[in-house]
Amino acid sequence: MGAFQLELPEGWMIHNVFNKDLLTKCVEPKFKGQHEEPAPPPMIINEKEEYEVEEVRKHRKCERGT
Repeated sequence: MGAFQLELPEGWMIHNVFNKDLLTKCVEPKFKGQHEEPAPPPMIINEKEEYEVEEVRKHRKCERGT
C-alpha cells in the first residue's frame, strides 16, 4: 500500500494525499476529435480580464427560500 502527494491547483480545497489504489494512469486520447482546444486568452479591458460568452448551454434558476 502507498500514497501519493499531488500538486493541485491553488484554491482547491481538498486534501492532496491520495491512496495509490484510488489513482489511475492518464490515458492519451486515441482519436483527433477527443482533443479539446485550449480556451482563448482573455481580453484585457481597463486592466481586467474579460471573456466573450458565445452561448449558455445550461442554467439553473436559484431562488432564495423561506
